[in-house]
Amino acid sequence: MILKHPEETHRTNKLFLRERANWVQLKEFARKNAANALSVANMVMGMASILSSLNGHHYAACWLVLIGYLLDLADGAVARRLNACSVLGAKLDDFADFTTFGIATSLLLRTPSFLDNLLCICYVLSVLVRLVFFSTGIPFMYRGLPCIYSSAILSCTSLLTGGNMAVLRVTAVAMILFMVSQSFYPHDRVLESQAWKKVVYVGGVVMVFCSSFPPACVYYLLWSVSYILFPTALWSCKV
Repeated sequence: MILKHPEETHRTNKLFLRERANWVQLKEFARKNAANALSVANMVMGMASILSSLNGHHYAACWLVLIGYLLDLADGAVARRLNACSVLGAKLDDFADFTTFGIATSLLLRTPSFLDNLLCICYVLSVLVRLVFFSTGIPFMYRGLPCIYSSAILSCTSLLTGGNMAVLRVTAVAMILFMVSQSFYPHDRVLESQAWKKVVYVGGVVMVFCSSFPPACVYYLLWSVSYILFPTALWSCKV
């Protein structure tokens, strides 16, 4: 049997402890930033949607907004699940929401018309107002329609109608009024509530990646409209 020198054994133990400490730090970093990564991914979807709209890729722009919709519903749930809520995370979430559900969605309304461009500006401002007046002081409640639902409705309407501007203008005006209203909406917490809501979310993921175009749009449209029509009856955060 070959015995190791005490110094060699000490160096081996020290190296093992250092590697273990690095692994613990890496896991802690991943835990703290998992939700932030989802917010950044949401923001990337928004920026990609903006570029798609500017390059005339209308369908891609709409689908990227819908993927951002799923990411936004997940990031808060992940942050609370991992006990990783932070000021940075809240700021990232707001920036991502403004990018994807404000700027990117507004560009779905963009045409050479001055009035349509004015509508785009009004839509962006209404999302900004919605984010500013997010807090109500009432637990689990929003003031004004959450902008992810108005974006999903506009995206699905645009896809289903082939970008019919007359329908989109009417829909956008209605969404603006819902967002700037003082009505209360429940915090849905889809991934932290009843099992059927989680099934709805999983269905949304499946629809994006596995389903044909019309059924997926109808699915998201019904999901978002149901939140407007039956906010408390269906989407309150009762666990």
